[in-house]
Amino acid sequence: MVKKVMLPLTDETVKQLKTGDNVLLNGVIYTGRDIAHQRMVEALDQGKVLPFDIKGQTIYYMGPAPARPGQVIGSAGPTTSGRMDIYSPKLMAAGLKGMIGKGMRSQTVKDAIKQYKAVYLASVGGAGALISRSIKKSEVIAYEELGTEALLRLEVENFPAIVINDIYGGDLYQEGKARYKEDYK
Repeated sequence: MVKKVMLPLTDETVKQLKTGDNVLLNGVIYTGRDIAHQRMVEALDQGKVLPFDIKGQTIYYMGPAPARPGQVIGSAGPTTSGRMDIYSPKLMAAGLKGMIGKGMRSQTVKDAIKQYKAVYLASVGGAGALISRSIKKSEVIAYEELGTEALLRLEVENFPAIVINDIYGGDLYQEGKARYKEDYK
């Protein structure tokens, strides 16, 4: 069963999301990668205001391709989430509730997900052109000089993802490995 999720995320919504759930996200998500994350954490460390209100928000680790004429955005596939692990706990402490990317997260991030009641979702790598169809509007909101690493605000409709890490300590990647080992003993 696929769960429709309205954004921004609330504690109540996050409590209902469990490892392995397929979701369709609707609302606003933000994009940000390594340098944007570094800048946001530096801003927090200096007591500055972030370029958007992070409370309840979701960040998609994405490297967008340029849009073709008549399109909102080009291919919009996920990038490796582990590169943001050094910054993610600080952003969750500031109110970030959701992260979307690909690949495993560190134990520190998984612990922060439980502590701050957040969720980590995966999007399918290699499906960027398909994913881009769910993006209805895209605008740069900060760090424009970073090009593809600028912070974007995206309006999404039925953006597909799967819950990897939940507030209960679930980890779909670990569960999948364990099931595989069990099936092939």
